[in-house]
Amino acid sequence: MPDRPTARRPRAVVVGGSISGLFAAAALAEFADVTVVERDTLPERPEPRRGVPQARHAHLVWTGGVRAFDALLPGLVREIVDAGAHLPHIMGDMVSRAPNEVWFRRFTSTEHRILVCSRDLLDAVIRARVLADDRVTLRANTTALSLEGDATRVAGVRVRTGDEDLTLTADLVVDASGRGSQAPRWLTELGLPQVTEREVNAGVAYATRLYRAPGEAAGAFPIVNVQANPAKAPGRGGIILPVEDGRWIVTLSGTRGGEPTADADAFADFALTLGDPVIGELIKDAEPLGGVVTTRSTANRRRYYEKMRPWPDGFTVLGDAIAGYNPVYGHGVTVAAQCALAVRAVLRSAALTAPGTARRLQRAAARPVGAAWNLAVGQDVFYPGAASTPPTAVERGLSRFIDRAVATGARSPRALGALLDVMSLSKPAPRLFSPDMLIPLLFGPRTPHLQSPPLTDEERRSTAP
Repeated sequence: MPDRPTARRPRAVVVGGSISGLFAAAALAEFADVTVVERDTLPERPEPRRGVPQARHAHLVWTGGVRAFDALLPGLVREIVDAGAHLPHIMGDMVSRAPNEVWFRRFTSTEHRILVCSRDLLDAVIRARVLADDRVTLRANTTALSLEGDATRVAGVRVRTGDEDLTLTADLVVDASGRGSQAPRWLTELGLPQVTEREVNAGVAYATRLYRAPGEAAGAFPIVNVQANPAKAPGRGGIILPVEDGRWIVTLSGTRGGEPTADADAFADFALTLGDPVIGELIKDAEPLGGVVTTRSTANRRRYYEKMRPWPDGFTVLGDAIAGYNPVYGHGVTVAAQCALAVRAVLRSAALTAPGTARRLQRAAARPVGAAWNLAVGQDVFYPGAASTPPTAVERGLSRFIDRAVATGARSPRALGALLDVMSLSKPAPRLFSPDMLIPLLFGPRTPHLQSPPLTDEERRSTAP
């Protein structure tokens, strides 16, 4: 008896081999054979690479991302922790000052945890896990040039490897190439209209230096975070992020007129000029491991692909290629994982090759993107010169409410739980209007606000040389 013909698995091409692209490949592998196109050579170990210039700065994975990691790739968070990452409690293992200059009490009653490590380590573990799947193929040192197809359907992507140009045919092309995405140009070349974009640029500059944790602080030392106040421009902030191998990543930031520089001799002095000098005090006796790395690519920029009419079948944009955020909020990696989860959810109910599926994927990806966008823009729009138009009455009213919610959560564990549900991208914004927030907000906790960073005496002593 002749063998029955087997149905061909769909083919997908993912442009970009960073975290967003890798998670997209992991989600798509359930439904298609996936080729990841990456212009760099990807290292086998936790090492920097040219295509991720922001990797030297502090990175956080909020609770919503931690959960998405394990939902996509069960056991992934444990693998990252086993490789050296930490999973501290929010706020129990944090010393954090909000933009309205309120210090959070270190409540331990919430379930929220945050994943912290160097970006190099995070990339390496995720890359090894995803590329171990034989349904995923990597084409490194390959640059995506353009889309193949027309305004109604994308059929593949034109790429260059060395001196050779070729076309990779695909039933779905996913652009996960980050802030430098060429998707707007690619779509107009197919005859589609220009995508609507919005930018809110607080003018933030970042400077980061790696330190050896001082004294006995190489063990369990809290994250120390001083956020800038938009009401007091220029806004200055900073974070100490304890990572693997007994190191601290220290990232300082400042908006227009108050930016940090690459001057290594001025780094610790700048840290003393933040809204509170605690970071400068903690690093003054720490040993620096190298120089200062700076960046100014921090604008919030969003492309509203989900609103485009028409939209071609066979093409979807994900992660930072849709929207990039001010890195101070630490939401980029979480959104990348949640976008991939959204893709998987759609494809479990709709065929990858069916008409209209790509539009459904684009709309689904817009939901986690929009949640992070609203949080970031809700703060940054208040910096001078951040946007072409001043904040609207709605934005001003919402900002006042958020300030009150933060002030309440800083001294009420019940309200803090609701606040963190939203800030960690675990639940949608209406959670802020739940009884857990409104009752403490309206009737007020009796506990006074802290007047100084809630570091313990033991923690301060541990940093002594």
